Amino acid sequence: MKSYDYVVVGSGLTGAVIARLLADHGREVIVLERRSHVGGNTHDHTHESGIRIHTYGPHYFRTSCPRIWDYCIRFGSFYPYVPRIQTYANSEYVHWPLGISFLRSKMAESFQPCYKGVVTNFEEAALSLMPRAIYEIFVKEYNEKQWGVPASQLSADLCKRFDVRLDDDTRLTPKAKYQGIPNKGYHTWMMNMLSDIPILINYEYETTNLITAKRCLIYTGPIDAYFNYDLGRLKYRSQKRLSQYYPSVRGYYQSSGQINNPQHSNGEHIRTLEWKHMMETDYASNIIGTVITTETPYTPTNANDYEYPFPDSYNALLYNRYRSRADALEKTIICGRLGEYRYYDMDQAIARAMVIAAKIIGRDI
Repeated sequence: MKSYDYVVVGSGLTGAVIARLLADHGREVIVLERRSHVGGNTHDHTHESGIRIHTYGPHYFRTSCPRIWDYCIRFGSFYPYVPRIQTYANSEYVHWPLGISFLRSKMAESFQPCYKGVVTNFEEAALSLMPRAIYEIFVKEYNEKQWGVPASQLSADLCKRFDVRLDDDTRLTPKAKYQGIPNKGYHTWMMNMLSDIPILINYEYETTNLITAKRCLIYTGPIDAYFNYDLGRLKYRSQKRLSQYYPSVRGYYQSSGQINNPQHSNGEHIRTLEWKHMMETDYASNIIGTVITTETPYTPTNANDYEYPFPDSYNALLYNRYRSRADALEKTIICGRLGEYRYYDMDQAIARAMVIAAKIIGRDI
């Protein structure tokens, strides 16, 4: 058995940023990763055609924080990429989020919500923000596909991301000052972040007791797995991804990098992705063919496949029971997307990791 001052379980953004900052401040640290690669869900790989594919779905980096941006470009340059998403419904493609001009062209009445009562679930929250027609076409079935249950069983907090563009801006995040994708891909970027730090891959911390932490264990795996699921298992959703190469396509197959598919009638998949759209234009224009990936939601049972914490009251209460126990642990911090059972955008994960690392080190960093 070996001991290190600091042991970080998980090499996703939270674990990698904490490990990097600890190492930068002279701390002895090792990273343990259950998968066969580092980087968590930011991982990408290159198809034989030269097209770079994001292994676990598209990762659009964006932030308005200069400190986070400076941290990111320390490990590699980024090329500009501003995502524009479309949704396919009722046999037409429209930009998502919806623009006010589209709504005015489709709605005979004004864009008024149809629910006025006390909001207790996702459906009521959505209808308190929009007309039923918009909800039925673009929102209801999309979320039922994503989560696998009726919309009325989901948390009202899911509606926080709904937006109508009063200026018809088609950018996904128009207010973000810095937007891009690493020039050499996320895998290389993450490897640079973890350079000179000992890493063990294919290491299942929960079942392998060969490495211990003398000062602090930073655990970014599933919080319920840390406690051996003794209160029950938290629920997750994920995506089954099927990629197909089309060698005869010249240029692009679809009109944007991501097209959402919100209606049940158009199939089980929730979106299609064309990776060439997400690459540098000059480079992508010289690639023959294209790769299209469809994503279809399902409920995973393997922790390697966990992606989205399930947004309902039962799982929120179960998580809080685990969190109370986690907060009482000594020399152990359970954090990150799986450890805190919440979805983080990449910049949010980095910011959160910086806060945790500062507390460990004992001063601002």
